[in-house]
Amino acid sequence: AVERQRLVKDEEEIAALRVAAEITDRALGELLESILVGRTERHLALELERRLVDHGADGPAFPTSVATGSHSGLAGHRPTDRRVEEGDFLTVRLGARFRGYRCQIGRTFVIGTSPADWQIELYEVVFAAQRAAREALAPGVEYRAVDRAARRVLEEAGHGGALGPVTGHGVGLEIGEDPRLSPGAMGRLGPCVPVTVEPGVHLPGRGGVRIDDTLVVRSTADGGPELLTITTKELLAL
Repeated sequence: AVERQRLVKDEEEIAALRVAAEITDRALGELLESILVGRTERHLALELERRLVDHGADGPAFPTSVATGSHSGLAGHRPTDRRVEEGDFLTVRLGARFRGYRCQIGRTFVIGTSPADWQIELYEVVFAAQRAAREALAPGVEYRAVDRAARRVLEEAGHGGALGPVTGHGVGLEIGEDPRLSPGAMGRLGPCVPVTVEPGVHLPGRGGVRIDDTLVVRSTADGGPELLTITTKELLAL
């Protein structure tokens, strides 16, 4: 009963999530303006968490993940002492906690040079899957239909086995609330339900791509899904 009550957020709760997203976008944007080559995953993760607090967060919404090179694209990767190198994919996943409410963003970049063909191709596939799932968010849509929208794009590109058990999940006082956007999930989205959309593909030994956003489900009359995390999803070479 408690979980059902927590699914739908009121506008005050959504306002807190919106501020959390603004803080997160700002911290990530500042990192992208700094020199990254030669720095370790662990150091970059600590810097991001400090920037979140500097901009008004209560703290990180979850342990910040920075993954470079062959680690990139891994879900839940814990930062190591591996250093960022030219030509790497760099995947960053972070979120701010503000007044108890948590958001999530994930972005993937290429370091120091123009992306290789395989990096461009993989990024475009994951981006298309993420866009398909975002566009599927609407009141009345089945949870599993959102998952299926992303999974279908990856399957057609030959990466069907790479997507994890969920395409996204609810956020609020916890970073992993109901609903679960997964193949077996039962239920339908309602308005004012904040969720993540976060497909990813990891190629063992090479690296991969993750793109995560936090959105609020809205009806078409209300403008469709509200994107809270607005950092560009263009494949940037940093």
